[in-house]
Amino acid sequence: MILKKCLAALLAVSFLASAQLSQAADLPDFSELAAKSGPAVVNIGTERKTSGGGPEDFFGEMFRNLPPGFEKFFDQFGGGKGRGGKRPQQKQKSLGSGFLVSADGYIVTNNHVVADADVIHVTLDENNGKSETLKAKLIGSDEETDLALLKVDAKKSLPFLSFGDSDALKVGEWLLAIGNPFGLDHTVTAGILSAKGRNIRSGPFDNFLQTDASINPGNSGGPLLNMAGQVVGINTAIIASGQGIGFAIPSNMAAKIIDQIKSGKKVSRGWIGVSIQDVDENTAKALGMKEPRGALVGSVMENEPAAKAGMKDGDIIIAVD
Repeated sequence: MILKKCLAALLAVSFLASAQLSQAADLPDFSELAAKSGPAVVNIGTERKTSGGGPEDFFGEMFRNLPPGFEKFFDQFGGGKGRGGKRPQQKQKSLGSGFLVSADGYIVTNNHVVADADVIHVTLDENNGKSETLKAKLIGSDEETDLALLKVDAKKSLPFLSFGDSDALKVGEWLLAIGNPFGLDHTVTAGILSAKGRNIRSGPFDNFLQTDASINPGNSGGPLLNMAGQVVGINTAIIASGQGIGFAIPSNMAAKIIDQIKSGKKVSRGWIGVSIQDVDENTAKALGMKEPRGALVGSVMENEPAAKAGMKDGDIIIAVD
């Protein structure tokens, strides 16, 4: 009886170990993808001059309109504006990520990573333990989609990444993020595509990919890769109070904007002159639709293209072109 119990226990342990090995075998190995893609990811450091801080920056009105005797004391300890009535300037630094999109040094990142920067430095990883820091030029940016294009002049051909088709992504696909979170260069994290088409109300063209790959401050501007090593998103935003909730600009949107910036053209967008809203289940039911689909036209602006074409308030747009 004891022997039978021991054999049964051994079989159970063996079965469990076999199942765990089988599950582990089904998980993807990201090591080759990280090794191939990593050298094309760069760290971005910026500097900009700002007004020097003082105690009144922290305490506001408390330090204003002080009696004459106290103003001298306040200036002595760094609260005043210094000589000439001007506050001394300080250098404010920030960190972010980006990735090369051409062998001649064009780099994609987020606009908010380089906005208002006086100096932009890009650190290249040579995949041999060494790195090289170059000064970058801002070619152009688009604040509304939070994209920017930089250029560095390197003395050699650089590794680069290509854009993939973000529309072809399926929820649940494995994704890899590479970036510079909290200054920890070339940090690699993996996760899945959690959702598509997210509107987080950060701008007029929100259409984010959502992923549970770990994204933190400093990851902004870094690539979100599919298993083929193609960039399908640009990591851009997080929910500060959440975990495993990150957002990336879809590559199909980004590629068009970057092409316009690179060609020196002003970023242009279509305009028909309507306001729209989502069609939810209640709206669909009220309009006699079998299922929620399309976009509801909330209002049509007078003398704009949509009005001239005959579009009216309450129309449902179910397809374009």
